[in-house]
Amino acid sequence: MSRDRVVSTTEANPQEEQSNVALRPVRLAEYVGQPDLVERLSIALEAVKARDEAMEHVLLHGPPGLGKTTLAHVIANEMGSRAYVTSGPALTKAGDLIGTLTRLEPKDVLFIDEIHRLPPAVEEYIYPAMEDFRVDFTVDSGMHARTVTINLQPFTLIGATTRAGLLTQPLRSRFGISHHLGFYGLDELSSILRRAAGLLSIKPPPEVERSIAHRSRGTPRVALRLLRRVRDFAQVRASGRLDADVVEQALALEGIDPIGLDELDRRYLRVLAETYEGGPAGLEAIAATMGEDASTLEDLVEPYLLQSGFLARTRQGRMLTSAGAGHLGVAAPRSSGSRAAADSDLI
Repeated sequence: MSRDRVVSTTEANPQEEQSNVALRPVRLAEYVGQPDLVERLSIALEAVKARDEAMEHVLLHGPPGLGKTTLAHVIANEMGSRAYVTSGPALTKAGDLIGTLTRLEPKDVLFIDEIHRLPPAVEEYIYPAMEDFRVDFTVDSGMHARTVTINLQPFTLIGATTRAGLLTQPLRSRFGISHHLGFYGLDELSSILRRAAGLLSIKPPPEVERSIAHRSRGTPRVALRLLRRVRDFAQVRASGRLDADVVEQALALEGIDPIGLDELDRRYLRVLAETYEGGPAGLEAIAATMGEDASTLEDLVEPYLLQSGFLARTRQGRMLTSAGAGHLGVAAPRSSGSRAAADSDLI
């Protein structure tokens, strides 16, 4: 891809992460969306604060950009403690994990993103740390080997993953709260944008908030990124004016259509429609035709096309749906009807 995708659900760069930190809610009462999870967390937090205990361990799974890191910081703030953030790939050896664990003070939060990518040798040390707040570390080797037990302060581990199915059962079973984060609705995204706009000292009208929310792919991270792009465009090209027309111009410049598809999304659909006559077609074949990596398409392009109903993943392969054909303005594929519905199991 020639440039970073504006609608990508992954964090683009450290500067964007810093910008998002300033816009994050601090307390659970400020958190918008995921009402079932918020209620479960509010009950658990009230209970453990009354008992003066650490919060139980939490597993959050779902697509990127939905607020897993934000929730970790919110929980730490509610507990009056600190949040330490790391990731599975960053903990390459047991010493990395132990060094992190020994820095934790009572009730602190350790957030591990991409926890499904923890190396097996490191994961073994997680189990006693979560259950008994201790780790047994072996020093030296051979006849001089000895085990040193390190006691830890009671802490809360919050694990986040986009691939819950890749977690081992022993690790999954040690989390007291496990919850799947779903995509956000238009009203929720509009509320998030309204709060963020206030923090950015701008006042977009409701129709601007809704227009940006429509293009945000159900993801707060995308919504905040689009809001910043629209703000910049309005400042430079529209004398600070914020209206629906400015949103259209700003996001058309980024190649984003009214429902949030960008050029890579549309190219995927066109290849499926034109080269493979609507499918079914294999992912590797589509990726080779586009000159893209298959895992990039599977992780970053297909989820929203599936959510939008433009794509079906069947036993035979990927298929363009009637809705997808309608969005492209092409004839609906003959194979997109009953067979796609009957074979809609994901592969």
